[in-house]
Amino acid sequence: MKNKYPFVFVHGMFGWGSAVGLDKVSPYWGSTTGNLMKHLTDCGYECYSASTGPVSSAWDCACELYAQLTGTRVDYGAAHSKAHSHERYGRTYKKPLFEGFGETKIHLIGHSHGGQVIRLLAHLLTYGDEAEKAAAAENDLSDLFTGGKGHLISSVTSICAPNNGTTLYYLAEKANIIHPVARAIDFAMAVFGRTFIHGRLVDYQLEQYGLTPLRGEKKADKIITAMNRMRDTDDNVLTDLSFKGAYELNRKIEIAPDINYFCYTSNGSKGEKHKPQNIKFPFLKPLSSIIANKDLPSQQYGLTFDESWRENDGLVNTPSGRNPIDEPAKEFDGNIEPGIWNVMPVLIGDHGQAAGLFANKEKLHGFYGNLAEMLVSTEKDADFIRNIR
Repeated sequence: MKNKYPFVFVHGMFGWGSAVGLDKVSPYWGSTTGNLMKHLTDCGYECYSASTGPVSSAWDCACELYAQLTGTRVDYGAAHSKAHSHERYGRTYKKPLFEGFGETKIHLIGHSHGGQVIRLLAHLLTYGDEAEKAAAAENDLSDLFTGGKGHLISSVTSICAPNNGTTLYYLAEKANIIHPVARAIDFAMAVFGRTFIHGRLVDYQLEQYGLTPLRGEKKADKIITAMNRMRDTDDNVLTDLSFKGAYELNRKIEIAPDINYFCYTSNGSKGEKHKPQNIKFPFLKPLSSIIANKDLPSQQYGLTFDESWRENDGLVNTPSGRNPIDEPAKEFDGNIEPGIWNVMPVLIGDHGQAAGLFANKEKLHGFYGNLAEMLVSTEKDADFIRNIR
């Protein structure tokens, strides 16, 4: 293989990984262009597509991702589980995502909410979590929360991630539709999570809330009981998309000094009026217009909004996809330093194209081929890194 350190890809909201049946029908990574994981493997790169809760919080997803990497039971943490009134333990992975984690570094690549997930995982592996250390006895504490394992991560690459939130959540909150939308999502997943398609075609991974059954271990809670548990918590993906949720997440996460960080953001709007001319997915066109034309807040949780925040990819404001505002960053200049965000050139297109949805196959493969080449070059401490677009 060309890469010494495996690539681990993490999907975004409503997404899925290779372990989910739907991926065989419609791969998340590659989508309408074909299976990106297979393409990269055929090109000589070792890569894996992880599966985390499609509507779960970055914290819960990070815990699930760690359990997949290690082939262990999901431990959401004693303190976190108590604070959010859900079960501490989730499913058990009988074997790891790949053999050798812990003996080699990995590259983490996250699209959309997956970018927030991998940032949090890198933080927890590096620094651990003091609240979890205080809440559990030493022999009852997940290795994820002990820290001292940042050396297992070579790089973190976020692609179209809402690192600083999105105005879509702000506008939906002003319109008082956040809670109805959340309840509709909960209900749909509670219902379909009890049908034959769950575990075969889809996997919602909401056992901690009793919304889906823990396979082979216990039945799901009654639908209304489970939904009531979800109703009273902000431990979900929608919260992470808000300015407040992103702010709280950014306050928790600390950049690691020995990890290479890269962030890509995208822009599908064009011209002074930011028309959605480069938005290919029809569903995203009206959302892009809403972001571009509705009133912006003046300030929110340390963010100051100017006209550049009207640029967007249909879901995420282009400036939000850059580095978290409280972490050091520089425009990518070919020289890669660990412990600082390399802000990469803006991608032209919508939120889904970055993962392959309605994308140009040649351009998509070129982008991920160049990204893979760059990440591999950091393993060799190369002096020159080719600028990639």
